Amino acid sequence: MAEKRDYYEVLGLTKSASKDEIKSAYRRLAKKYHPDLNKEPGAADKFKEVQEAYDVLYDDNKRAQYDQFGHAAFQQGGSTGGGPFGGGFSGAGFGDMDLGDIFSSFFGGGGRRSRPTGPQKGDNQITRIRISFMDAVNGTKVSIPITYDEPCPHCHGTGAESGSDIGTCPHCGGVGAVKTQQRTIFGVMESSTVCPHCGGSGKVVRNKCHQCGGKGYSRVRKDLTVNIPAGINAGQQVRVQGKGGRGINGGPNGDLYVEVLVAEHPDFRRDGNDIHVDIPLSFVDCALGTTVTVPTVYGEVEVRIPEGTQPDAILKIKDRGIKDLHTQRPGNQYVHVKVKTPTNLTRAQRKLLEEFAAQTDKSDSIFAKWKKGFKK
Repeated sequence: MAEKRDYYEVLGLTKSASKDEIKSAYRRLAKKYHPDLNKEPGAADKFKEVQEAYDVLYDDNKRAQYDQFGHAAFQQGGSTGGGPFGGGFSGAGFGDMDLGDIFSSFFGGGGRRSRPTGPQKGDNQITRIRISFMDAVNGTKVSIPITYDEPCPHCHGTGAESGSDIGTCPHCGGVGAVKTQQRTIFGVMESSTVCPHCGGSGKVVRNKCHQCGGKGYSRVRKDLTVNIPAGINAGQQVRVQGKGGRGINGGPNGDLYVEVLVAEHPDFRRDGNDIHVDIPLSFVDCALGTTVTVPTVYGEVEVRIPEGTQPDAILKIKDRGIKDLHTQRPGNQYVHVKVKTPTNLTRAQRKLLEEFAAQTDKSDSIFAKWKKGFKK
């Protein structure tokens, strides 16, 4: 037989530990090694060891005997002390007790929880749609085929022909749950399960609704029109009330959330409520300056390109971005200048450029200035 460990060592305490410290250590270790919570090999043995140590050290008389004589003080008899959960844990088992109360004590619960039997709203559901970039900017309407359970218009989801046809379940007394007992190696365990006769509602229907046959709902297939507001962004959702999961015990349906996926635009890029677009310009237009007509999400706008505009310059067009979904305040559009070098020059164009190059002092060229300031 293996030698028993010191009880103080089992609980991780010193001999000067107070009763509160003993109780706290026991709760922590009992939760850690409880066989219903820890399935590792040896957990049950450790749990029994912790229980035995607590039974002795929490009892003032037994603790005094143990401190004086050690394990020899109890060789002729077993300990029968009680645990701090109030039910009286013993070396032989748990006795007759409700497992729900034990677990509630382990995890800091406040007593038993009863199963709700009144009307409950159904679960919310989600579906996804894809729209074009411009539909997200301007708003649109989409038609979505959906299938959902609609509360019966006659019984309003109760499944009864009339209100007087609804009674209390005689098997659970309206609680919606029944207790069951099971004998295990730890004693008789009592737990609660959903009442099989009323399905947890706590009610029974004496006369079923003639329209839905007692189901309380009807299966509906339809095309749902959803309004997509202007300015919606990718990943945002539109809520459609009452088109989600079926309610319980006559409760309302949950809601349907339509998540919007937005296709990319070949030219426009969105950043929040701002729009970005690249425009190609020749180096001549950038050098001399010009005026161009730039497309925006709300039509075309004339934009002045200043003289000497550099490649990748960014010009702002105020209030030509997307209108905010809530405030309707528009963002801005940013124009990114992309300088393009011509590849097929005419003879006349080439001659003009050669004349321009001939009049440029190579020692004072853009490259020469950069090279002069280059640092190794």
